Amino acid sequence: MAQREGNLQAPTRHPLDWRSDDFYNEDSLNQELERVFDICHGCRRCVSLCDAFPTLFDLIDESPTLEVDGVDKADYVKVSDQCYMCDMCYMAKCPYTPPHDWNVDFPHLMLRAKAVKFTKIGPKLRDRVLTSTDTVGKLATIPLVDITVNALNKNNTFRKALDKGFGVHHQAPIPEYHSNTMRKRVEPLTESSTAIEPVPAGKTTGKVALYVTCYGNYNSPHLGEDFYSVFTHNGIHIDLVPKEQCCGMPKYELGDLEAVAKLKEANIPVLAKLVDQGYDLIAPIPSCVLMYKQELPLMFPDDADVLKVQKAFYDPFEYLFLRHKAEAFNTDFKQPLGDISYQVACHLRVQNIGLKTRDILNLVPDTNVHAIERCSGHDGTYAVKTETYDKAVKIARPVVRKVNEQDADHFISDCPMAATHIGNLADKVDKPEHPMTLLRRAYLI
Repeated sequence: MAQREGNLQAPTRHPLDWRSDDFYNEDSLNQELERVFDICHGCRRCVSLCDAFPTLFDLIDESPTLEVDGVDKADYVKVSDQCYMCDMCYMAKCPYTPPHDWNVDFPHLMLRAKAVKFTKIGPKLRDRVLTSTDTVGKLATIPLVDITVNALNKNNTFRKALDKGFGVHHQAPIPEYHSNTMRKRVEPLTESSTAIEPVPAGKTTGKVALYVTCYGNYNSPHLGEDFYSVFTHNGIHIDLVPKEQCCGMPKYELGDLEAVAKLKEANIPVLAKLVDQGYDLIAPIPSCVLMYKQELPLMFPDDADVLKVQKAFYDPFEYLFLRHKAEAFNTDFKQPLGDISYQVACHLRVQNIGLKTRDILNLVPDTNVHAIERCSGHDGTYAVKTETYDKAVKIARPVVRKVNEQDADHFISDCPMAATHIGNLADKVDKPEHPMTLLRRAYLI
C-alpha cells in the first residue's frame, strides 16, 4: 500500500449512489468494506469514537492473520451494527476523506451496509416501531393514552417485561409523551407574529418557519413556546411549518432508504414552497437540521427543491448568531445564567458552523458556558436498545465525568435525547435543559 499521507484539505462529500444496482451488491460491498477496513486498521485514529472501530479492531486482532483478510466477511455486519451515523469520524478524525485518493467515507459505507442488511433480512419489529416516530407519537399522544403510556414507562415491572420481550432496556430513559403537543401550544401564538415585519439581516430574512420535528412535537412541546418567545423578542417573524412528517433520520440510520425517499416526497414540496414565500427554516433538533442540510442533498443531488431547502435551513443558534453579526440580535438580558455545562451534540458539530449555541449564551452577562465536545452515545435508538445500552453508557462516560466535575448551575444540550441520557447518568444534574429555554430565561420573557 502507498505511504499513508493524510488529506490536508477540507473534507468533501460525493453524492450517495443509493439507487444503483452495485450499491446493493454484496460482493461489491464486501470488497469496499475490506478496502476501507484495511485503511482504518493501519490508522486507528477513530478508536475513541463509537464502538464500530473497537469492534473492527478486535475482529482484526483476534483473527488468524492479524489483518483484515483474516476476518470472516460474515462478521463485517458486526461493525456496521455499531455505527449510528454520527459522522464524527468523517468530519473530525479521518485523514483519508475525499479529496484524498483513498476516498474513505466510513459513515456512508456503513449506511450502505445497513441498507444491504435491511433489504436482505429486514429489521426487527422493535426497530421498525422505534423508527416510526410519527406513528408512535400520534398514538401515544391521544388524550388519556399519553397518561397511560407515561405511567407504564415509569413502571419497573412493565419496563423489565418490555426489556425481555421487546428489546428496550429497562434502565434507559424513555421520553414522556404529551397530548398538548407543540403544534397545539404554538399555533395560536403565531397569529400575533404576523404583526412583525420581517427585517433582513446578513444572510437571514427575519422570517422563519419552525419545523417542529417528531420529538419536538410529541416529547418536548414546551420548546415551541421557548422558540416562539425568543424569536419574536428578537423581532423575527415566526410561523410553524403548516404540515410535516418525520425528517427521515431514524429510517436513514436503519438503512431503510426507500422510506427516507417517501418522507422526502412528503416534506420537501411543503418546505420549498415556504422558501419561495421568503421563509428561512429552522428546527429544534440537530439531527433533523442535518438531514436537510446534508443527507437529503447527498441522496438527491439533482433535486432542485432539495437544494433550495438545504440553502434555507439553519441551526437556530446559527441563525441568531448571524443576526448578531449583523447587529440585529437583542442583547438586553435581564437574568444571568451562571455556569453552564454544555454537551455539543455530534449532529451539530458536523454541521461545521462552530459553537454558536455557546457563543450566543456567552453574550449573557455573568454567564460562562463550558463546552464538552464528546458524544453522548444516544443516537435516538442506540441508547435504548437492550443489546447496545451498556455500550451507549460507556461512550457517555467521558461526558458524564466532565459534567460531574464541572457541577455547573445548568446542564444543556441542543439534543434533548442526549441531554436526557447524560442527565440520567450524571450525579450532578437535577434536570437537563435546552439552550433555548435558558436563553428565554435570560430575557425574562
